[in-house]
Amino acid sequence: MSFPHPGQQIEIVSFKHDGSVHRVWERSTVLKTGSESWIVGNDRVLVREADGREWRTREPAICTFGKGQWFNTIGMLREDGVYYYCNIGSPYQWKNNCLQYIDYDLDVKVFPDMTYVILDEEEFQLHKRELNYPNHIVRKVQQALEELLSLIHQQKGPFEADYIERWYERFLFYK
Repeated sequence: MSFPHPGQQIEIVSFKHDGSVHRVWERSTVLKTGSESWIVGNDRVLVREADGREWRTREPAICTFGKGQWFNTIGMLREDGVYYYCNIGSPYQWKNNCLQYIDYDLDVKVFPDMTYVILDEEEFQLHKRELNYPNHIVRKVQQALEELLSLIHQQKGPFEADYIERWYERFLFYK
């Protein structure tokens, strides 16, 4: 299996637990692939929702997918700082020439001052019942949320000072 190289455009696809497509990001630029993480960047990318709606992102973003992590992060560069949108989901896979993961509903929005809010807890409870999430998946989701919140509190990984800005500079090189 061949992986994309830095500068190459890829599609990111998230699925729901039942295998249905949840959301597709039309194209993102690969900045790094490796044994520990994949990092991609995009700006005003077209996003297609499962219900057919389409929209464009409003600002440049750096997305980090850590190997084996049950979450991914999107660092969005805005005039007043970096905001993060973090998806709790299965570890990523490179499959069918797309970066893929299963979205498990819970999200964390992080503000420039590192305060945060946990989103979609009701959606998680609903889908846990409707899509029959197995107990081991529920445990993984809960562990992922704890790990993610710990990284936010410690300002480690993608939450380190200047992490997003450094990768954004690399993104501009390929743009």
